[in-house]
Amino acid sequence: MSLENRVSEIQDCSYLPNSDLTSYTTMRLSSKGDLIEVRSVKALQELLPVLTAEKREYLVVGWGANQILPAICDKIIIHLDFPFDSTYLETLRDEYVLPASLGINHLTSHAVKFGLKGWEVFTGIPASLGGAIYMNAGTNLGEIGTLVKSVQIVNRTGELREEIINKASFSYRHNHFLKNGEVIVGATLVHLGIDSAISQKIKDYLEYRKKTQPLATKNCGCVFKNPHKELQAGRLIDLMGLKGFTVGGLRVSPKHANFIENGGASNWDQFKDLVDTIRFQMDHFYGIEFELEVKIPYH
Repeated sequence: MSLENRVSEIQDCSYLPNSDLTSYTTMRLSSKGDLIEVRSVKALQELLPVLTAEKREYLVVGWGANQILPAICDKIIIHLDFPFDSTYLETLRDEYVLPASLGINHLTSHAVKFGLKGWEVFTGIPASLGGAIYMNAGTNLGEIGTLVKSVQIVNRTGELREEIINKASFSYRHNHFLKNGEVIVGATLVHLGIDSAISQKIKDYLEYRKKTQPLATKNCGCVFKNPHKELQAGRLIDLMGLKGFTVGGLRVSPKHANFIENGGASNWDQFKDLVDTIRFQMDHFYGIEFELEVKIPYH
């Protein structure tokens, strides 16, 4: 039986071969590959052992705000779309059990409504909850890892496990608990109390992001990690005079130099060339080796 037929027999799974994946990342680089839509945790538990037995590698893509896909994907792309009753967020809680596919924007709206202290740290991050936890997403206000109590994970054999989070679970833009082939399916979040000032703090920070980052363009968020907390990648790129530098339809954002904007039908090769140019310049002139924040398979 073909892989497509095996996957099609799994309830809440849809196999879409040779799909246009361009819209599955916020960078919107042209990309094609096999796509599997998964609509329940049980379906994922059945799917991963099938892919493992078939020796097919896979990659989970959430909102795609921190990922770049090649023009032709050899890995199968998995997109999670778990059900969620939005009325769950109409009530203030001490803990929140949430699906990985839920957008962070819904949590920000909830934090504004109830003044949840600590939840300002992910203000404006365009990501799913699972994606944000995977890379310990954050802003100048902090990181999401400080709010995660536990993470629900499915491994390659379809087993569901719970990871209890501790101080060693996260570092800057990185988690230390997810093993190769494992997929985050949910998490339990906490907050640090109620503070009436949080709502305005979130609104102010959203305005700050609008003024300082190119939120209206096609981009993947920050491309490089900051070498140090006090040494920002965007500032270094700006000092090199690379704001506005272009390769094909891509350019270093004139608004924030750690963003690369896609102005048209740009491709993987152009993105790689632009990234390599920036990294070479930083190493050559500053002796700093830039580490990518954006996830690029096969790079």
